[in-house]
Amino acid sequence: MQINISKGGVPKMPVGSAFVSFERVDGDDWRHKDVHGGAQQVILMIAQENIDALKTSGFPVFPGALGENFTTEGLDYKTIRYGDVFKAGEALEFRITKRRAPCRTILVYGSSINEAIFDKAAHEHDWRSEKWGVSGFYAEILKEGSVKAGDTIERIKES
Repeated sequence: MQINISKGGVPKMPVGSAFVSFERVDGDDWRHKDVHGGAQQVILMIAQENIDALKTSGFPVFPGALGENFTTEGLDYKTIRYGDVFKAGEALEFRITKRRAPCRTILVYGSSINEAIFDKAAHEHDWRSEKWGVSGFYAEILKEGSVKAGDTIERIKES
């Protein structure tokens, strides 16, 4: 896992470790607080595998580029559902609250990137979509804790 933060906007840059509270990843902030942040959107996580696929398609993206706090490896995002609970590091526990709907901020990486990561079915919360999970998932914090780069994330409860 890579941990990414910024003072607002993209990209978020990697840090070695961070404390994750019920409100935020320490050191992270959002430019558009009317749509980002809040108790239901403390963490945004995106799969490294999806970033790699976007790079292969010609988008100049990298871990943190899409505004994610956690860049993960080895999790099958196609199987993630709202309500699933994950553990990261020693103590952090979080629950998936919703899929990320891409915004205009990431258009800096290409005018068609939103279409590459999101479609009508994903917009309608249909997990059968080919693009389910490609844009990432938001999560709320159930148990605060510290995480460090390289920590594993494991699903501890399915919804």
